[in-house]
Amino acid sequence: MISHPSRHCTVELQALPSRIGQVRRIVSAQLRYWHLDPLIDRAALGVTELLTNVHQHARPDKMCTVEIELLLDRLMVSVRDHDPRLPVVSDVHDADALATCGRGLAMVAAVSESWGARPDGESGKVVWFTLPTPVAARPATARPPQRRAVEKPARRFAEVGQRVDLRRPEHAPARSAVVG
Repeated sequence: MISHPSRHCTVELQALPSRIGQVRRIVSAQLRYWHLDPLIDRAALGVTELLTNVHQHARPDKMCTVEIELLLDRLMVSVRDHDPRLPVVSDVHDADALATCGRGLAMVAAVSESWGARPDGESGKVVWFTLPTPVAARPATARPPQRRAVEKPARRFAEVGQRVDLRRPEHAPARSAVVG
């Protein structure tokens, strides 16, 4: 049984290089808002790699949805696109040492607690990864203590020594001069 509702953020976009940077900033800001600052670098790296894969490989279009969800003890980050082909993981040990591509999913696996890919209906897939949340950021399972209202006696105004007649000013009103 989940005693607290999950927190959820969804961004729909076309996976273009300029948009990927914007989504990194959105994910970072959302994690700051949820007080999950220790997860920002790994979540931003993971979402960048998944969006780069959509940009490079997805067909028929580059439209996708990024979803981040804070569960009780983990952060789930997923990217859904319209290409039903599941990603193929390259063996990093067999890759050329100077290659500039083919390591994205290996990096996602390295920085995350778990990751995977699953078909999404007949025309799409979801690639996801999870990060464990810091203990301090997890919602408490016990209810916070209730504060009791304490009644205090009303304060009385201090007595004024002299009576003041507001109808008869004793001094001239203050004036200000404005240099023109």
